[in-house]
Parts: sequence; structure tokens; C-alpha cells
Amino acid sequence: MPMMRLQKYLSAAGVCSRRKGEELIQAGRVFVNGGVITRLGTQVDPDTDLVEVDGKATHLDPNLVYVALNKPKDYVTSCLQKEEKIVLDLVDVAERVFPVGRLDKDSTGLLILTNDGRLHHKLSHPSFGHEKEYDVSVVKPIPDGALQHMAKGLPMMGTKTRPVRIKRISARRFRIILQEGRNRQIRRMVRKVGNRRDVETSKVCQYKIG
Repeated sequence: MPMMRLQKYLSAAGVCSRRKGEELIQAGRVFVNGGVITRLGTQVDPDTDLVEVDGKATHLDPNLVYVALNKPKDYVTSCLQKEEKIVLDLVDVAERVFPVGRLDKDSTGLLILTNDGRLHHKLSHPSFGHEKEYDVSVVKPIPDGALQHMAKGLPMMGTKTRPVRIKRISARRFRIILQEGRNRQIRRMVRKVGNRRDVETSKVCQYKIG
């Protein structure tokens, strides 16, 4: 097997996503052949190198698993969260899987869980521009002008959100298709136009590819 970057190896081994792998490396929690590695981009040989995370050996698992999960309300999209119910509590597979993307604790909808690091990267990285569709309910009627403002993009966290596609369903409900996934993006966008998101928000399609 060819050499591969350490963070890519961690993702392919089902330990975590590439981004989380970079955090583990920089935190000094990853060892290769007994030595701590903190430099991103370090190459490893999956056939001969021993890679450990927090003292536990890792290995590439040839059994790739893909789980489509309809996440219910009150579950956190995380692999580990103290004193919280997590989405991994809802699946029973022998392989270690991790979620692609994220849904808020009070949101429902489709999530993909997998140990396929390559797929995780292609689906989650914004450079690939995959679309994510949400069904959103708000607490009071939302005017057409507010929907148009959201569709064009809104200032948020020092930048501007990408243009989105929005379709009204009713006075207090609409569908929105994003090509990015900022932290609590829909909640923040709705607040920007003077409304609040209802708890009924759900992700109706995790990804539209092609």
C-alpha cells in the first residue's frame, strides 16, 4: 500500500474525520512507531508503521460501512459527548463509524455514518459544493422579502453566506438548499431577518450529488 498522510490514514482507519485528525496530531495525541507526531502532512506506511491514538493501536479496516440514519430530536451529532445522547447510540455495527456533517441537537433528518474516510472528505468538504436540503419551520409568518434576503446571502461571522435556493411551503415553513454548512447557519440566517427557527426543522436530503 502506498504512503499516505497521517490525517488521511486516521480518517481511512475510521478513527475520525481528517479535520479532527489534524486536531489530534497537533494536540500530541498521535504516535507513529512509538514517537509522538505533531507535524501535519507526516507520511506513514499503512503496511509497516504502527499508528496509535491515545495509546490505542489503529489499523485500516477493509470492511467499509455506510449507515443512513434518520436522526431524532435530542440526539447530538457527535462520537463522544458527556451526559448527552449521541447518534452512535442509535446504530449497532461492529465497525467504528462517524457522522458526515452535523445536525443540531433539536433538529431531525437524514445523516450518513461511515468509516469510509475518502467518502467523508468528499461529502463534507465545502470545495466539492454538495447540496444539503432542509425543511425549516419558523415561529411567525416570514415575508417574501426575508426569504429573498436569505437567498442572496447574509453577513455572518465576518463574511457573507453563499447564495441559496429557497422555496416557500407555507406562511411559516420553507425549504432551503445550502452548499455550505456553517455553525448553526440556518438558525443564524433566520434570526438575521427577524424571526426564530422552530424546533421542527429537519434535513430532508443530506446530499444531492451530480
